[in-house]
Amino acid sequence: MKKILVIIINGYQKHISAWLELKGIKCKYYPTCSEYTKQAIEKYGAVKGSFLGICRIIRCNPFSKGGYDPLK
Repeated sequence: MKKILVIIINGYQKHISAWLELKGIKCKYYPTCSEYTKQAIEKYGAVKGSFLGICRIIRCNPFSKGGYDPLK
């Protein structure tokens, strides 16, 4: 399951995220939300990593400042 999720995220980063960046839409966090989620899945496994990624995506809203937010 872990490998499948990482493959899906890699596909998103390569195709969808790259297209969005051409349109001027970028993640306000570093690392990006997709990279953060990928790192979390690789470190903690599919369930906990996905949960951490979802929590990060929820934090990424118009009222957040963004900036450097590494995986802990």
